Amino acid sequence: MTLSQTYVELNRFAVGVEVGVQIAERQILAALRDQRFFNVGELNAAISPLLTKLNEQPFQKLDGSRNSWFETLEKGRLLALPTTTFELANWSKAKVSIDYHVAVEKHFYSAPHQLIHQQLDVRLTDQTVELFQHGKRVAAHRRSQLPGRFTTLEEHRPKSHQRHLEWTPSRILEWVKTIGPDCVKVVEKIMADRPHPEQGFRYALGIIRLGKAVGHDRLEAACRRALRFGTCSYASLKSILQNNLETQPLEQELPLPSPDHENLRGGHYYS
Repeated sequence: MTLSQTYVELNRFAVGVEVGVQIAERQILAALRDQRFFNVGELNAAISPLLTKLNEQPFQKLDGSRNSWFETLEKGRLLALPTTTFELANWSKAKVSIDYHVAVEKHFYSAPHQLIHQQLDVRLTDQTVELFQHGKRVAAHRRSQLPGRFTTLEEHRPKSHQRHLEWTPSRILEWVKTIGPDCVKVVEKIMADRPHPEQGFRYALGIIRLGKAVGHDRLEAACRRALRFGTCSYASLKSILQNNLETQPLEQELPLPSPDHENLRGGHYYS
């Protein structure tokens, strides 16, 4: 079929659709134009007999009716309905970090480690998270509602004998050593508290960026405070620096002595 023939056929199809809409307007909508309906059920009940009559009405220039043509020519070609209900999906983009995870709704999902630094398309539904590169799906996960946690597929991790695109825990720690020993301890704890050390890489890089923003001395003091009070995390360090708490003394204040008063029973009362 030539391009001109295809164009003619498309025009003929479009005209046929417009005529069908016009017939439905005349025989169904026009017939109901003076009636009032108070819910969809009433409207459908009124439309149903008119639609049946329209579909069974004989063609003027052809044999049969719309209903007979459907039964003999079209019904057998219909595909089965999907076994699952249609799910709405939201699309976005995400970049694969050096820990081979992407952040989606504050949760981290793994992608093949070869795609580090690549931009992926994210398809998000109520139940699943799918990652695509150039239209090809490269990862699929069950959606999690836990913020700050990781969902990792083992096959996405680099093999033990492969270099992780130059990023290793030892390289991260060597970089952090330029800040100070307390910063090293914080980063070591962050990576040790995760199932896989590389899951702490993004937090380590965030801490390094804090050092560039406020200076190594302030960051080292903030790490010292975080270690003292057991709050070793990127969020805690950022809060300490934002509130200038790294300059505060590390000694915890002792509890104030209880005042003497006749209404206070004291510990001996309960012995």
